[in-house]
Amino acid sequence: QVQLVESGGGLVQTGGSLRLSCVVSGTTVRVISIGWFRQAPGKQRELVATITSGGSTNYADSVKGRFTISRDNAKNTVYLQMNSLKPEDTAVYYCRLRRGFSDYWGQGTQVTVSS
Repeated sequence: QVQLVESGGGLVQTGGSLRLSCVVSGTTVRVISIGWFRQAPGKQRELVATITSGGSTNYADSVKGRFTISRDNAKNTVYLQMNSLKPEDTAVYYCRLRRGFSDYWGQGTQVTVSS
């Protein structure tokens, strides 16, 4: 089994920065990728960024150039560095691990960007 715990959310002004963390515990063999998703009130959950086991990254067009996903394998932690934040980035951010044919989700962390 896999457990994911996100942290680092908070309130920030437009143009500010936050770094989210996702700590992974449990069995991590056969991991395909880890991704960050977000869900704003009244909206469906959308993919923000992913990183594969080989280190390849992918970003949504709306965050490309502003957000960076990275990992620290020794700490079993994945990060999302969020710069130049905009009000439309306001959402609950979730960490998702894809292992084999299963997905595992964290509890989410709130990011609020004030205008």
